Amino acid sequence: MSRTFAYCRVSTGDQTTDNQVREIESSGFHVDTKRVVAETVSGSVAAMERKGFAKLVDRLETGDVLVVTKLDRLGRNAIDVRGTVDMLEAGGIRVHCLALGGVDLTSAAGRMTMGVIAAVAEFERDLLIERTQAGLSRAKAAGKALGRPQALSIEQQRDILAARSKGVSLAELAKAYRVSRAAIQRVEKRNAMVRA
Repeated sequence: MSRTFAYCRVSTGDQTTDNQVREIESSGFHVDTKRVVAETVSGSVAAMERKGFAKLVDRLETGDVLVVTKLDRLGRNAIDVRGTVDMLEAGGIRVHCLALGGVDLTSAAGRMTMGVIAAVAEFERDLLIERTQAGLSRAKAAGKALGRPQALSIEQQRDILAARSKGVSLAELAKAYRVSRAAIQRVEKRNAMVRA
């Protein structure tokens, strides 16, 4: 006999999963309270890296049903959601998403819906990359310095190079200029690249 589980997630401690539980119940899914898994974890964390979700997956058996209110409960992006649904489907678990009309994501219609969502996500990602590259190109053409500003002024960098040529250690210079040893090493590396 199949069992129905609900996975509810919120991102911060001041939020509650009560609304998600009510939404699942009002949509016709009857979930025993001990089969409702709720956790507070950022949506940027992959599904299987979430402790509550990973424990839930261990409890699921072939024929069980997992209900979520929205796709983002199943993963951090379209690729993660797809991987999670595929993994659950391979274990014989049906996955229903209320935001998609309660469709079973492991059915033919659900797989088609997931395919469309994945294609749109990939399209959006490609557009974002394209826009970012165009913006960087415009900034470069306008003579803007890209990247984070240097921690040390040009004059400080000259002084550091002079001190290093006299044998002053990285640690001493880092302490004197209140930067990391890596910052001192970057000054030397940039200087070597300019000379090459």
